Amino acid sequence: MITPQPARRVDLRLYALVDPERAGGHQLPDLAWLVAAGGATLVQLRDKHGDTGTMVAEARAIRENLKLMHVPFLINDRVDVALAAEADGVHVGQDDMAVEDARRLLGPDAIIGLSIKTLAQAEAAPVDLLDYVAIGGVYATSSKDNPDPPIGIAGLARIVEVFRRRRPGLPVGAIAGIDVANAAATIKAGVDGVAVISALSLASSPPDAARELRAIIDAALAERARP
Repeated sequence: MITPQPARRVDLRLYALVDPERAGGHQLPDLAWLVAAGGATLVQLRDKHGDTGTMVAEARAIRENLKLMHVPFLINDRVDVALAAEADGVHVGQDDMAVEDARRLLGPDAIIGLSIKTLAQAEAAPVDLLDYVAIGGVYATSSKDNPDPPIGIAGLARIVEVFRRRRPGLPVGAIAGIDVANAAATIKAGVDGVAVISALSLASSPPDAARELRAIIDAALAERARP
């Protein structure tokens, strides 16, 4: 029996993913620092093809930079890398390690997030063991191979409703193809934040891009909170 997670507020407002295949010429530790300096509230290392040793070394360097910014740091998929690098947690997909197993290995204090693409996955997600979910892909994106069509704003809103019913306090984010043009509309669909890759990492100035996107997100959240 795994003890359910207490309600923990993970700040998903601007969730920056750094990936060596879309780093815009930056070293990943530097890129992580730059986006955090601009206002990213959570950072994830996503490396689908790196060898374990390289990933651990890079994750440790990113972790040290983000500690200075007081920004939590997660690893995509690789629980072993998260443990070795002493990251704050992991993000897993539907085909990665089961949330229950990740929680057993990482313990109660780790942040664990889960990718959600469908209503069925939302209904089945072990919400009592999760710290957040990321719903998508919302829009078309070139940063990840995705055979499924985008779910769009309407599809996003329907999945958000499932989590608000199942665990009202669980932070819910959106991912895929999000930028300054659609971030406000995405927030208005009911999510607590957005996960972004290219709009930050491929920008001419990642800190400025993060600052602009964060301002849009904060304004949309404030507008939604008004009675």
